[in-house]
Amino acid sequence: MISITQVISYVLAVFVGITLGLIGSGGSILSVPILVYVLGIEPVLATAYSLFVVGTTALFGGLQKAKQKLVDFKKVVLFGVPTIIAVFITRKLIVPSIPEIIISTSTFTLKKSVLIMVLFAVVMIFASVRMIKPWKEKIINENTKLNYLAIFTQGLLIGFIAGFVGAGGGFLIIPALLFLTQTPMKMAVGTSLIIVSVQSLIGFIGDIRPEQKLDWNLLLIFTTCSIIGVIIGSFLSKKIEGEKLKTGFGWFVLVMGIYIIIKEIFLK
Repeated sequence: MISITQVISYVLAVFVGITLGLIGSGGSILSVPILVYVLGIEPVLATAYSLFVVGTTALFGGLQKAKQKLVDFKKVVLFGVPTIIAVFITRKLIVPSIPEIIISTSTFTLKKSVLIMVLFAVVMIFASVRMIKPWKEKIINENTKLNYLAIFTQGLLIGFIAGFVGAGGGFLIIPALLFLTQTPMKMAVGTSLIIVSVQSLIGFIGDIRPEQKLDWNLLLIFTTCSIIGVIIGSFLSKKIEGEKLKTGFGWFVLVMGIYIIIKEIFLK
């Protein structure tokens, strides 16, 4: 039987998809807190669930953008290869190797779950600043040479962050596409969705271990609701001015990030 908290989480999952459909990022910023605080899922497992939810939802949205010719597959490969490498290594090797109790003294104990949530909150705050600030789209110069080293380095960084906190990394990928490769905004959103989908699903695969028990029933229903949301978001994107929505969502994310830090550090 489905509980009230599960019903609430499924309704909220629709908003995860709407966010991805409207602005091409922000899905994990909602999904991880929902999984942890509404469903009570342990943070490390919640980040794994988030990678699956965001990856599957972003893939659905990205394929819609691809049909509209709004995906640059060359840039998907340029950013995708380093991010996939970094996110897989992070989920497969780095995260499992972190001890459950990182620091313990007579007055202070730092748990792995708290570290992940605090770092996730820091990422949320950073993302909120990116969302609140208006995008300044550059004039596209097709003759500009790509800085492949900068792209590869940025991809590794995005993959590490995404893998550690269970985020898709769209809020980092879109600025990189805009400023490192001079990609138009609409094309950047579609390209970001494909990159996010691939790196998130590869990261989830890196998380699968024999001892890891996954609630596939909950995960698939949550993901289905998120996909419904991305369909709604794609429709609304034609009706609502994306810049205003992105700014409002940025303020919401900022408040949520501050709340998580206060809750994890001061209200435990």
